[in-house]
Amino acid sequence: MTDPQVPGAVNLRDVGGLPAGAGRTRSGILYRSGNLAQLEDPGVEALRGLRLRRIIDLRDDEEVTAAPSRLGDLAIPTQRAPLFLGSVASFFHDDIPLDEMYQRIVEDSADRVVDVVRGILVDQPVLVHCTVGKDRTGVTVGLTLAAAGVDRDAVVADYARTEGLLPEWRNRHVVEKLRELHPEAVHLEDLATRSPAPVMAGLLGDLTERYGSPTDYLRAHGMTDDEIASLRGLLIEGA
Repeated sequence: MTDPQVPGAVNLRDVGGLPAGAGRTRSGILYRSGNLAQLEDPGVEALRGLRLRRIIDLRDDEEVTAAPSRLGDLAIPTQRAPLFLGSVASFFHDDIPLDEMYQRIVEDSADRVVDVVRGILVDQPVLVHCTVGKDRTGVTVGLTLAAAGVDRDAVVADYARTEGLLPEWRNRHVVEKLRELHPEAVHLEDLATRSPAPVMAGLLGDLTERYGSPTDYLRAHGMTDDEIASLRGLLIEGA
């Protein structure tokens, strides 16, 4: 399907149309993106057209203060669910690989991951976003889709799409700035610009090995069977 065009919003897309067994994900229910700090009037009007009833912002306080969402007169309730216990800068300073970052998200912020999935259940259409829409958004939306019954390969492919949607000028600028701060970092470009399919496949596989499935991971951290059934009914059509 064609991604919504919202000027100023990077990496914004609808997760509708993904295969889920005999069904597919519904369109116009769950959107994902990077931050909304660069919206001008045309972007606000385009966002208005999505008729969002909830925005779930996964950024921490420092990020929100530095780059507040520009929603104009849109009165969309925003749910805050910061997923990093440390700062974004700490991941570049520690020079950790993407797979370790994702392990930290699912283990250290499991309660907030569940809060995000529950937030998706409460109001729709809903937009989930972080700064770039790659890592925190990728993990939470990926787990949501997997728990709803989306085919594993489709979950991985949706995550991997991000890398091709980040503008080259943005990547070049971000990497240059980060290199000034962390000239010896090995994982810097992966952390800043990449979404390799094997990383998401590895995360889903690890959760399956340790919990039984991504759905069982959510159960282990408080989601009920009724909530999971509601999620599947909400997101999947034609099953």
